Amino acid sequence: MLSISKMVSGKKESGDHLRYHRKPNTGPVVVWNSTRACNLLCKHCYASAKQEPETSELTTEEARAFIDDLAHFGVPVLLFSGGEPLMRPDFFELARYARELGIRPVLSTNGTLITREVAWALKQAGIGYVGVSIDGLPETNDRLRGYDGAFEAALEGIRNCVAVGQRVGLRFTITRNNYHEIEAIFDLVERENINRVCFYHLVYAGRGSKLRDLDLDSREKRRVLDLIIARASDFSRRGFDKEILTVDNHADAVYLYLKAEKNNDERISLISKWLHNAGGNRSGVAIGAVDWCGNVHPDQFTMNHTLGNIRERKFSEIWTDLSNPLLAGLRNRRPLLKGRCAACKWLDVCNGNFRARAEAVYHDFWASDPACYLTDQEIGIG
Repeated sequence: MLSISKMVSGKKESGDHLRYHRKPNTGPVVVWNSTRACNLLCKHCYASAKQEPETSELTTEEARAFIDDLAHFGVPVLLFSGGEPLMRPDFFELARYARELGIRPVLSTNGTLITREVAWALKQAGIGYVGVSIDGLPETNDRLRGYDGAFEAALEGIRNCVAVGQRVGLRFTITRNNYHEIEAIFDLVERENINRVCFYHLVYAGRGSKLRDLDLDSREKRRVLDLIIARASDFSRRGFDKEILTVDNHADAVYLYLKAEKNNDERISLISKWLHNAGGNRSGVAIGAVDWCGNVHPDQFTMNHTLGNIRERKFSEIWTDLSNPLLAGLRNRRPLLKGRCAACKWLDVCNGNFRARAEAVYHDFWASDPACYLTDQEIGIG
């Protein structure tokens, strides 16, 4: 996760303590796909969600024991994801419980179920942040999400959060179908007074694994980053306090640095420090995932690799057991990376990028990430 807004403005932001000033012996941020049930059918869903919950989903009692362990382990953030987490009947009980134990609960949702009453309940439960997924303007969004009216319902959910003072942001997955609407998304963020927008690069996982041809090519990705940087800079110049982030492609960090260097940015050394402190991809290191059945994964996009199950062992035990070769490899991946990733001079900034994409395309977990859009010359092998 790269904060474009921080890089262009230098201002302190809410996630700085996790990205740039992380304390030692802190547990990972945990994404919990708390249910597989969802009221939408998004084409790029990494979880391959469906209308009904899995019969083997964690019970309330099991979930509370899981949260107990996370608190003891020093996990700073528990991200409730899905499916649609608001379809889980005990969501508010569990979110409040996490907050009581000192864990910051955040919510990843499609937003269509957030009435004004639900927005108040989210705020009262202590939800630190609500991320609402929108994939373009109404026609594009509804087509990608498989539901007519999904855009308007999600926008109403955002407005309800804004109205009650609940911190809320947009989550936008970039594909060939919608990248031309990014400019309009920035206009929406400004018009609706939305705190934050995260632009996600496509990860080939779940239903999204079949959509590689909908990813942008290298030139298009560079143009998109230019646009995002320009709009973030414009917000900063005009005094709008918005967090603008890109997610799931750490080539963005290198591209931004090189752009700042070319423009003789006076803060180039500070930008370099931030990027090196962030350390690039943190799958299996500072972020982990648990699915609806209690299976532990290196991240939410790597559900085909299971490290253990919390019904059998505590998350903290699974996460610290480096006898698992995949987990050990992610903690020290340099000797295992292949191709361009192995030779790249920016590994301290990128850390080999997303292994899920490499495996999906090359059937090799340690191959080069096919979504890297940097040239051979830029990564030092040209």
